Amino acid sequence: MNDNPLNPADCTTMIEVRAGVDALDRDLVALLAKRFGYMRAAARIKDSRDAVRDEARKASVIAAAVAEAEAHGIPADVVADIWERLVEGSIAFEFTEWDRIRV
Repeated sequence: MNDNPLNPADCTTMIEVRAGVDALDRDLVALLAKRFGYMRAAARIKDSRDAVRDEARKASVIAAAVAEAEAHGIPADVVADIWERLVEGSIAFEFTEWDRIRV
């Protein structure tokens, strides 16, 4: 396992590409764990279950991710789909946490 993979432009073999992808996937999961920690905090802070789903905030988060994708030259439609699932999953997690805290 290579914890210091090459930059994508420097890869010359599929082994190097896969090592980079695997390392990045570990980083992404760690970042998602931190993001879900914020969802747990939101569940703790919000005083109403009705406050968990905020469609305006959801749209804003997805739009920001799409803008970042465009700025980085990656497929904005793919990022929009990923963020739709991420935000919906986060909302579901927050509902679960909200209920768990208050039972």
